[in-house]
Amino acid sequence: MTTSFTATLIGGPTLRFTYAGRTLLTDPTFDDPGEHPGPVTLRKTTPPALPADEVGPVDVVLLSHDQHADNLDVAGRAFLARVPLVLSTPLAASRVEGVVGLEPWQRTTLPAVPGRPSVQVTAVPAQHGPVGCEPVSGPVTGFVLQAEGEPTVYVSGDNASVEVVGAIAARFDDVRVAVLFVGAANVGRFGEHPVTLDAVRALAVARLLPQAVIVPVHAEGWAHFTESTDELTRAFAGTQEAPRLHVLSRGVQVSLSR
Repeated sequence: MTTSFTATLIGGPTLRFTYAGRTLLTDPTFDDPGEHPGPVTLRKTTPPALPADEVGPVDVVLLSHDQHADNLDVAGRAFLARVPLVLSTPLAASRVEGVVGLEPWQRTTLPAVPGRPSVQVTAVPAQHGPVGCEPVSGPVTGFVLQAEGEPTVYVSGDNASVEVVGAIAARFDDVRVAVLFVGAANVGRFGEHPVTLDAVRALAVARLLPQAVIVPVHAEGWAHFTESTDELTRAFAGTQEAPRLHVLSRGVQVSLSR
């Protein structure tokens, strides 16, 4: 199968992409720069490349979790009300009206639309820090999308574990697009251990998904992201995985193929 994937990076973890005739969006973040107080204050440093009112219609939001502002900020929460279907964790579903919660490995099906197949969405594990981080970080989910005639797409969510991706790759050996949340985010809760993939771990994940185009997100726009895509590009340079890495420019729609 030839992989074709059309996407626009809006900023941070927010990616708009088309799949089987639908428009999907990951982790909506549309606030202007500023601080988000909480147990840990997060500081947004750049505005979105597209404001919420210019994103256009979205059929499904894939929300990795609701408890951190760098994955769902104030304007992002308001945006959810415009979307027919929001998939996330069961905890998010208990706190955000209209969200459908999926347990790890639970599947749901998006019905077929005229001229387009149904889409199977599987919630997959994500580990938002080192082993045992859940009581501090809270639950997070990734997603795998499958449809007849379409590439299998993996969206990692805020995951920092190579081993977790290994378990996902064992179940889905045909991933053709991997949207990886990178940036080595660190808010100081786990020492030097990041709460999303750093460049070295992202390279290891790419090696577990040998057929996949690698699309990094979650690498700019927030002060606690300790790595940019520059570190990622350097880590991939000279490896067999380098041709599969596609760093997107914010606000520019691109069609990737392989």
